[in-house]
Amino acid sequence: MSQRTIQRRKLIPSVQETGTFDLLVIGGGINGAGIARDAAGRGAKVLLCEKDDLASHTSSASTKLVHGGLRYLEHYEFRLVRESLIERERLLNIAPHIIWPLRFVLPHDKGLRPAWLLRLGLFLYDHIGGRKELPATRTVDLRASPHADVLERRLVKGFEYSDCWVDDARLVALNAMDADAHGADIRTRTECVALERGDKVWTATLRNANNQTEHITARAVVNAAGPWVDNVLGRAIPGKEHQNLRLVKGSHLVFPKLFDHDQAYIFQNKDNRIVFAIPYEGAFTLVGTTDQAFDGDANVIEISDEESAYICDAINEYLDKDVTPSDAVWSYAGVRPLYDDNSRNNSTVTRDYVFELDSPGDAPPILSIFGGKITTYRKLAEHALQKLAMPWLDPQQTWTASKALPGGDLPGANFARFLAAMEEQYAWMDSGVLRRLCRAYGSRVPLVTGDARSWADMGQDFGGGLTEREAEYLIAHEFAQSAEDILWRRSKLGLHMSGKEREGLQRWFAKREAVPTQ
Repeated sequence: MSQRTIQRRKLIPSVQETGTFDLLVIGGGINGAGIARDAAGRGAKVLLCEKDDLASHTSSASTKLVHGGLRYLEHYEFRLVRESLIERERLLNIAPHIIWPLRFVLPHDKGLRPAWLLRLGLFLYDHIGGRKELPATRTVDLRASPHADVLERRLVKGFEYSDCWVDDARLVALNAMDADAHGADIRTRTECVALERGDKVWTATLRNANNQTEHITARAVVNAAGPWVDNVLGRAIPGKEHQNLRLVKGSHLVFPKLFDHDQAYIFQNKDNRIVFAIPYEGAFTLVGTTDQAFDGDANVIEISDEESAYICDAINEYLDKDVTPSDAVWSYAGVRPLYDDNSRNNSTVTRDYVFELDSPGDAPPILSIFGGKITTYRKLAEHALQKLAMPWLDPQQTWTASKALPGGDLPGANFARFLAAMEEQYAWMDSGVLRRLCRAYGSRVPLVTGDARSWADMGQDFGGGLTEREAEYLIAHEFAQSAEDILWRRSKLGLHMSGKEREGLQRWFAKREAVPTQ
């Protein structure tokens, strides 16, 4: 920590005494959580408010990849791809428990992009981002195992390249946890219902889930509200039209495992889009995504019959065994809050992030964020703080590129070595459950298990490998407040549990909340 930061901490009274923050962040998705973490780590007094749970919307509805965006090369977005590829390996090193390498197979299909173009694109993909750790592209024979029994026989040649998988909702939670560890005030289920600009500070009205309101002041505001960014701007700057967003809906289907190997597929479609088929949660295959214009209620988003048919038709062009929407065991959908660049096609709208800074004269600023990708969230946070140019934050005091996220401080960032050591320590635990815990919590697994020396010590078994101790950990450390928070965002254990088991966790929450606190 710089001497400048230490001096500022001494000069500013605590938030509890003044009610004044350096920075109010509105939105608990990946961009908001990343900015809160970065700013708090530089010594700023930060409050983050999210009207629902962390990662309730866009940030838990992604294809769950840390990647450069191979198809963005076709749209000449070289800066975005380069920045994304550089960030890919940085994120892999600071969160090796929730992010791991994945090999993708891109079949060449006659009548679509020619093989030379695919190879050229992959050559660029391998080199413009300074790849150091991930394996390079290679040509594969699709007539050989393991692809011969998966793909249609007309497919002979393909290309295998590297990207990374990420647990998107956990990435948000870990950033919020680290922000909290650096002194940020994280308020979930708390909506900013009013913003009023004064001469020196903003006054914000916050309303929590119990309909209680509170007024706080902040020297600057970051509007990272995702699909609601224009709504927040309307409250902050009334009387001015705010129509900067283009909402694009993306949906996914989850099937029982469609192939047994651990590689993913990227399939080209005749409409020039691509669809991924990715190993998911051990027993499933995740397939998506779609690109549809969206103008409905962003609080309620579901996959449509049209999208389900599109996804199935797309992968059935490649898979030897066809699937139907009725084969899916789960689906999810979200909207991408993209900056409207007037592109005709939803799939070609830029995925790059765009800032809008409103700071007339000496008035306190508000920075609104449009677009962005999970992969570039950390760099976006650095750029956002630089853009705000808050005089008490040193723009050179960047720190998040090398500091591990909670649980990510594994020796040598080597997950396999870490897992082997944990298997010795937890010989009494089912190996599948232990592996999941290690993937979810990394070096924090001992905080989850506490002094447990047997499975019985873990408390009530809810099913799917979820225990009372883990649930209590998520409530105490990761801002979970409901069964849904745990089953579908802090984990995907809802996929592995029966309806009866999920109801059991809901009853446990209800009983827990009914007990008066001491």
